[in-house]
Amino acid sequence: VQLQASGGGLVQTGGSLRLSCTVSGFDFSNYVMGWFRQTPGKEREFVAGITRGGKNTNYADSVKGRFTISRDNAISMVYLQLNSLKPEDTAVYYCAADRSTRWPASPYAAHYDYWGQGTLVTVSS
Repeated sequence: VQLQASGGGLVQTGGSLRLSCTVSGFDFSNYVMGWFRQTPGKEREFVAGITRGGKNTNYADSVKGRFTISRDNAISMVYLQLNSLKPEDTAVYYCAADRSTRWPASPYAAHYDYWGQGTLVTVSS
């Protein structure tokens, strides 16, 4: 099982980034996918989730209207578009896979079965 997140980097306030997560080793289309983020000394925080078919999404209040999660089951990838970035969005971002049929996607990290290694997003003020 492998989840490889990429696309992080340094961006100015108000800028945009697109994170990608490539998945292999399990049946991607049967997993709810989520994005989380974490800063030093804090717990991992739910950012966004998407159902197996990609029709339904849910977001943390702090990112609603600015971030968009999407997936492409044909190539086993999940994305997170980050717009209108703020310094408080600075974190390591992780993709995660949940084999359950929960809807909405769970905001609890413990409910996810597989995790990627994370990609760092830094937003300068």
